[in-house]
Amino acid sequence: MGNAMRSILAFIPSERCQRFLVGDLKEMPLDRTLDLSSRQLRKLPVAACLFNELVKLYLSDNNLSSLPAEVQSLRKLQLLALDFNCFEELPLAICRLPQLSILYLGNNRLYHLPVELRELRELSTLWLETNCFTVFPKVVCELSNLKTLHLGYNQIRSLPKEFGRLHELRSIWLAGNQLPDFPPVLLEMHSLAVVDVDRNRIRHFPSLSHMQGLKLVIYDHNPCVNAPAVAEGVRRVGRWADSSDDEQEDDASKAASETTAEVVEVHPEEQQNIQG
Repeated sequence: MGNAMRSILAFIPSERCQRFLVGDLKEMPLDRTLDLSSRQLRKLPVAACLFNELVKLYLSDNNLSSLPAEVQSLRKLQLLALDFNCFEELPLAICRLPQLSILYLGNNRLYHLPVELRELRELSTLWLETNCFTVFPKVVCELSNLKTLHLGYNQIRSLPKEFGRLHELRSIWLAGNQLPDFPPVLLEMHSLAVVDVDRNRIRHFPSLSHMQGLKLVIYDHNPCVNAPAVAEGVRRVGRWADSSDDEQEDDASKAASETTAEVVEVHPEEQQNIQG
């Protein structure tokens, strides 16, 4: 079915049209994975919430702005992909999924997160890139198991000191924000392996040579007057790095992919972003 026809049917609430968009949803998928991406959905059928053994739910690239409260019945859900939708607020039902560990929310219209997000104690991967954040959402600092955080392409100017509580964090992606300085709190986070501050407004970089776990720092496209000093073996991508532009890109892709693979299951669409 073409996208034009899907778009028309998405506005028709009848049960027959819904089946055209998502199928009958009568049987639990054998792999406990349900992929309803790119269906032009404006609402999630409640029938999808009856699969209480579901582990992965992909709803990317739809027209969703809310979810039914019945979503919270998916008690075994570990991965939820809601990127490329129309969410302005995070549905509270998501915060009641006790086993959720991977949450994709990129390319929406979010500008804040509810305090209830802290209830996701198993969350290890959170993608919030390309939203409308102007202030860092402090509730993220309460996600004690977080290993990967992507906040690229928002309008964030600083990180709070509470960010240092994320002792398990390995990768922080902050490209395309409004940082005027390298965030001081990151200097004390020795478990970080990947730091991406590409495309910000940083004019001077402090030394990062003391950051023992660092493997890759991406600092290109900043108006900086120096390169960050790093320990031996750490890869740098930016001005005055020791390799050509092509080699820098290859190194960055390889290091980012390797490091991310250690701590997170990568969304297929995001794998392209990491490698490209």
